[in-house]
Amino acid sequence: MSIAQQITNKITQALAPSHIEVINESHNHHVPPNSETHFKLVVVSNEFEGKRLLARHRMVNETLAEEFANGLHALTMHTYTPEDWDKLENVPDSPKCTG
Repeated sequence: MSIAQQITNKITQALAPSHIEVINESHNHHVPPNSETHFKLVVVSNEFEGKRLLARHRMVNETLAEEFANGLHALTMHTYTPEDWDKLENVPDSPKCTG
């Protein structure tokens, strides 16, 4: 199973998202072809209600601890409540690779 699928499965089980996108951005970095080390995650979940951004990111990091321990290098996270998502015009771009 790909890392992207593992991320999707674990986030879906832990957070029951109404929307999820897992985008492999490894090709934007200095890694071998077909790598799965850098991802962008967009997740909308009721589980984020009443939680600050840091708490939301901790929830994701805890859920994906095994993936980080086994080669996931970077994860750009965009974590929204359904209300946040409804107000959003677009998801920010990921930062550019600096090295």
